Amino acid sequence: MRAKWIPAAAFAALSLVFGGQARAGGPALVFDPTDGQVLYAEDADDLWHPASLTKIMTAYLTFEAIKSGKLTLEQRIPYSEQAQLQPPMKLGLHVGATLTVDQALKSVIIKSANDVAVVLAEAISGSQSEFSALMNRTAQRLGMTRTTFVNASGLPAPMQVTTARDLAKLARAVVTEYPEHAPYWSMFNAKVGKILIGTHNGLLRSFEGADGLKTGFTCDSGYNVVASATRDGHRLMAVVLGESSGAKRTLRAATLLEHGFHSYGWKRLFNPTQSLDAMAIDSTVKPVTSVRKTVMSYDCGNAPVRKKIRKKDGGKKKERSVDAPDAQKAAAAVVDKNKVAAGAPAVKPQ
Repeated sequence: MRAKWIPAAAFAALSLVFGGQARAGGPALVFDPTDGQVLYAEDADDLWHPASLTKIMTAYLTFEAIKSGKLTLEQRIPYSEQAQLQPPMKLGLHVGATLTVDQALKSVIIKSANDVAVVLAEAISGSQSEFSALMNRTAQRLGMTRTTFVNASGLPAPMQVTTARDLAKLARAVVTEYPEHAPYWSMFNAKVGKILIGTHNGLLRSFEGADGLKTGFTCDSGYNVVASATRDGHRLMAVVLGESSGAKRTLRAATLLEHGFHSYGWKRLFNPTQSLDAMAIDSTVKPVTSVRKTVMSYDCGNAPVRKKIRKKDGGKKKERSVDAPDAQKAAAAVVDKNKVAAGAPAVKPQ
């Protein structure tokens, strides 16, 4: 069951805590996918490892294969040894098993299953290397000029890089060209056979109007998300890269989208030519950034700080993780009745 929406006032208050647009991580961008109008951009052309945001391209090419008749949603595709060798996140089937293309899409988009990304790559192109070549040709066709793919999943690879602008172009393409597949991006959970899978997208739990898309994480890239939300018939999308925790990723994407909705009218009126294609390109190509040292994850060598919190009823102390002082401020802002509506639930880390 989904949590109640956090009121817009709560995110407005949190944006003050984080300095307007919740600047704490890497590049960010907010845009209107209908025409590519950019409402906010920061370091949009900096190179970044895409992590599982790569799977947006994998899904895009699967939709393309369905449209061309190469695949159908009901078609069963084989789970190979190469798929089984992939590290988590994964579905973890046995070699020789099959799943439908529909199940594969749900596994890739909702669970971010690395093994199933390989299954789709092999079904479309025969091998992951051939599929990577197709990904790169498609990226060039979409105008993703600073993107290179070497695998279908986003697992760590030095040469696999992209930018916030390029990811925005990809996200715009997938939602505008394949609106019939929109439900995949907004699914909260699903069953693949007997396996229940659930989303990593915290916006779907907490942000009013949230309707997709995809999260991603590796130690070098940090916590990333391409997020979409619709209010009053207007759809906006945000790209957030390099946050230090899942909670901060959700918070920054939410405040950016909130900023976009509040500034939508005057931004379109006074800056109508600022689009994904027309926005000036930063000609300086800096080395790809790694945020491994700032990421709060045991896997990355940075364990979250543990704090003991006493329950209000005077019971035993309960231990929970706090990833940074800013997270404590954010949580305090949510429950501060002077800043947000009474009863608003806190944004939970994921």
